[in-house]
Amino acid sequence: MREVAIVGIGQTPVEEHWDISLRELAAKAVLNAMDDAGAEDVDALYVGNMLSGILTNQENLGALIAECVGLSGIEAVKIEAACGSAAAAFRQAVLGVASGMIDSAVAVGVEKLTEMSGRATTHGLATASDGDYEMAIGLSFVAINALLMRRYMHEYGWEKNDFAPFVINAHRNAAHNPNAMFQNQINQEQYNLAKVVADPINLLDSSPIGDGAAAVLVVPAEDADKYDGQVITVAACEIGTDTIALDNREDPLWLKGVERSTAKAFRTAGVRHQDIDLFEVHDAFSIITALSLEACGFAEKGQALRMANDESIGLKGKLPLTTMGGLKGRGHPVGATGLYQIVEAATQLRGDAPDALQIDAPNCVMAQNIGGSGANVITSILKRRD
Repeated sequence: MREVAIVGIGQTPVEEHWDISLRELAAKAVLNAMDDAGAEDVDALYVGNMLSGILTNQENLGALIAECVGLSGIEAVKIEAACGSAAAAFRQAVLGVASGMIDSAVAVGVEKLTEMSGRATTHGLATASDGDYEMAIGLSFVAINALLMRRYMHEYGWEKNDFAPFVINAHRNAAHNPNAMFQNQINQEQYNLAKVVADPINLLDSSPIGDGAAAVLVVPAEDADKYDGQVITVAACEIGTDTIALDNREDPLWLKGVERSTAKAFRTAGVRHQDIDLFEVHDAFSIITALSLEACGFAEKGQALRMANDESIGLKGKLPLTTMGGLKGRGHPVGATGLYQIVEAATQLRGDAPDALQIDAPNCVMAQNIGGSGANVITSILKRRD
């Protein structure tokens, strides 16, 4: 297998893009990535998306977006893995180039969530759960995570307010990200007073939906210097899965998909926990941040909130999290989120993050995209090229 490198990145702001179609939104990110790399064409296009058929009445996105960017005729397909769709598309691009079957590929994640009613979007998001045994009895995706949060508090003795530092940190970073949906900081009091959505989850525990697209162009590392973009090495991109329904898990508070994906990525990249300079965690809900840190091995079981409360997750902490605001501050256009994480991680390695957000000389970073409540997990590890 060939070593793979990212040579181009592109993204759109996350917001309510009412004036632009899904295909045009994706095209902006693709063309930005190709322009960043100085590439005029590619061999393949992999599109990460979750809900285009339900919310925009449009499938067959691969061919649609290839045509829109003037690349008709190339290999082009849509990849779906619920909220993990974008990173799953990235993995397909990496595998294609690594195998030698193709020499250049763009992975793009795109989603439009804000043009339909809240009811329609909530229904669409719930399809990431078990349709027969969770959604059919009325469980929304927020409700599923509320069950996890309530059980976590019961098992380990934490209070609701103990989750606030994860949210405060995300918003603090998003305030300096020009592509973030919410560029405002929050404090403990605002968190305490936020409206409850599904007890104990409140609005500030929940990542906001939005519209957006992000893309990367990958090539064999041996060819990377032919392109204009700064080279970032893909050290690993691995998938781990778990049951979709919570009731089928031996321990609902242990994300086996996260554990499996992380372990595989660490083995592939040849790294240990102490080598990771920052972690773009999938903070769709504050409880998922805690469970992810534990299943990844960064915290002991039931103890992730100690990391938050001793400020080790800040930009100057031991393990900076959500350095551009994460899903919570930047926004969560579900099928695009994983590639926003990859673009943001690459931006940090390039040294191109906004001054207020740039981590000091990172060499090895990790991004993790989760589909469902931990059912499909893609962990990517990127490195600065020596």
